[in-house]
Amino acid sequence: MAIPLLDIRDLTVEFATRNGTVTAVKKVDISINKGETLGIVGESGSGKSVTSYALLRILDRAGRIADGSIVFGGVDVGGADERTMSELRGREMSMIFQNPRAALNPIRAVGRQIEDVMIQHGLATRGNARGKAIRMLQAVRIREPEQRYHAYPFELSGGMCQRIVIAIALACRPQLLIADEPTTGLDVTTQKAVMDLIVELAAERQMATLLITHDLGLAACYCDRIVVMEKGEIVESAAVETLFAAPQHPYTQRLMRATPRLDSQVADLLPDDDERRASTERQPIGPPLLEVDSLVKAFGSAANEVRAVDNLSFTLHEGESLGLVGESGCGKSTTSAMIMRLLDPTSGALKFAGSDIAAISAKQFAHHPLRSKLQMVFQDPTDSLNPRWSARRSIEDPLRRLDQVNRQELNTRVSVLAERVGLPAYLLDRFPHQLSGGQKARVGIARAIALEPKLLILDEPTAALDVSVQAVVLNLLASLREQLNMSYLFISHDLNVVRLLCDRVMVMQAGKIIEEGPTEKLLSDPGHDYTRALLAAIPHPPAQFSFANSSSAHPPVTYV
Repeated sequence: MAIPLLDIRDLTVEFATRNGTVTAVKKVDISINKGETLGIVGESGSGKSVTSYALLRILDRAGRIADGSIVFGGVDVGGADERTMSELRGREMSMIFQNPRAALNPIRAVGRQIEDVMIQHGLATRGNARGKAIRMLQAVRIREPEQRYHAYPFELSGGMCQRIVIAIALACRPQLLIADEPTTGLDVTTQKAVMDLIVELAAERQMATLLITHDLGLAACYCDRIVVMEKGEIVESAAVETLFAAPQHPYTQRLMRATPRLDSQVADLLPDDDERRASTERQPIGPPLLEVDSLVKAFGSAANEVRAVDNLSFTLHEGESLGLVGESGCGKSTTSAMIMRLLDPTSGALKFAGSDIAAISAKQFAHHPLRSKLQMVFQDPTDSLNPRWSARRSIEDPLRRLDQVNRQELNTRVSVLAERVGLPAYLLDRFPHQLSGGQKARVGIARAIALEPKLLILDEPTAALDVSVQAVVLNLLASLREQLNMSYLFISHDLNVVRLLCDRVMVMQAGKIIEEGPTEKLLSDPGHDYTRALLAAIPHPPAQFSFANSSSAHPPVTYV
C-alpha cells in the first residue's frame, strides 16, 4: 500500500477558555493520498476548520495540539519548528479560506498579493513576478488579467475574489490544497465554476484536496471519500457511493434528511416527531398586496448609465410566497432595497397596500405608517445585528421606535416573539457574538415580525447556515406565514430552497424578469436557457432519501 501524502493519527486539539479546557477535536484519524479529494462534512462547531488549522499549525494562542501526530510528506508537522512550517505553508500546503474578502488585503492590488507568496517562497523574483502573477490570473479564468492585476478586492465580485484566493493558494504548486467552505455565499453557477476549476487544476497538477463543507450535495459531486464529523469526532467515513447508499450513523442520516431534495416538502427536512415541522397545507391567495410597474434603477451619468433594474413589473398577492432567483449582480438585492424604500427608484411605480410608496422618499418612508407593514430579514444575520445590542434589545427596537409601547408590554411582547421563533428566553440577554448562526437568524426573524408586517422580504436568509439549521429556519418561516398570514418575497440563488417555500418563482437576469410561473411547473419544465443553466448547476447527492421510518438504521434510497 502506498504511503499517504497526509497521515493524521489520534489528533486532539484543546482550547483554554475562562470556563476551563474545551476539546474541539478528539482522536481524529485522517489520511489523504496524492491526487485524492477528501471531503470533511459536518455542522458549524464540529471541528472541521480546527482540524485544518492544526494541520497548518495556525491555531490561535488559546489552542494547542494536545495529542496525536500529523505527518505530511514524511515531515512531522507537530514537531516541526516555525521555519520549517513557514516553508511548508503556501509552498507545499495551501488553504482557501471561507471568506475571500476577509482573506485578501483590502489595500493591496490583487496581482501584488499573488506575487507576494511566490517571492516569499523563492519561486519568483521582483523582475519576473508580475508575469507569473498574470499567468496565475489566466489559470483561474480571470478575464483581462493584465487589467485585473491592478484591481483591489472591493472592485471585484465575490466569485472573482474567490478565484484570486485560489490563484494565491496555487501559485507555488502545492501538493495539498485545503478548501474551507470555498463556495459559501456564492450563487450556484459561480459555485460550480469555482469547484470545477479546483478539480481541473488539482487533476492537472496531481494535487490532493481536502474539501471542508456543510453541503452534502457539493461533497458528493466533487469528493472521492467523505469523513463526517460531529462535536469534534469522526462518526463515519466511507467512499461517496457507500456513504450515500447506506449511511450508518444517525447524525449522517440527519444531515442527509435535512438536505433539500427534488421531491421533498419543507416538513420532510425534520424528523416526523419534531414539533417544529411546518404544516404542508398551502395558504389561500388573496388580492394584490404589492404591485410593481415598470421599475427602473439606473446608476452613473446619462452617458455611462448602468441599469441595475430595468423595467421590472410583477404583482405579489396577500398570503403568497413569491421567489426571486438569479445570479449575483442580476438586480435582486437592488429590487428589494427599492421595495423596502431604502433606495429611491429612478422611475416606475411601487404600489403597496393600495398606496404608491414610490412617490414617498426613502427618508420620509422611515416614519410612514406603512413602514411597520413592510419588513426585511437580511442575508447575513451577524452583520445585520448591532454587535453592542443584546438579542432582547434588537427584537424590541422596532417596537420602541414604531409602536411606542411601554416597558411592561415591551417585555411581554419580546418574550412572546422569542417563543414564537423558537429562541430560548435565556438567550435574550446575550450579544450576537455569543449566539450561533441559527440563533442569530431567529433574532433577525423575530425583529422582522415584531410589528406583524403584511409583507416580509427574505434576502438569502439561509445562505450561510448549516443544513440542519436551515431546515429548522425554513420550517419556522413556513409556520409563521401560516400563523400570521404574511406574504413573502423570497430572494435566493438556491432553487431547491425556493422550491420548498414559494408558490411562484420569477427568474431575473441583467435587471429583467426573463421567466416566471408556478414553482413546480417552472422548475420542472423551464422554458429559458438561463433557468436551465441555474438548475443544472445545483449539486445533488447521488441518492435521494425517503425516510419512511426516522428510526431506521438504513433508510430506503431512491436514485434520480
